[in-house]
Amino acid sequence: MTDASEVRDNAGASRYELQVDGHVAFLQYRDTPGGARVLVHTEVAAELEGRGIGGRLVKAALEDAKAQNRRVVPSCPFVASYIERHAEYKSLVALT
Repeated sequence: MTDASEVRDNAGASRYELQVDGHVAFLQYRDTPGGARVLVHTEVAAELEGRGIGGRLVKAALEDAKAQNRRVVPSCPFVASYIERHAEYKSLVALT
């Protein structure tokens, strides 16, 4: 099984990617002028659903933000839900 260490930041496409079974799951983002990272959209192929792929993408993005001392804006409902379930990441959320 694939783990979050295999998630890569494809900065050219502004997304975190994870290749699994011939599919590319991703978490799209955009950076604000103030330096926050807006986590816009998570997409996982239907064939991969239920395997924790989306969670791995979000965790990798949040860990990356934490390592860079960067705030996040969870505009994707999946990301917002993940943060609600994982309180250790709530401090990363930018106040709007």
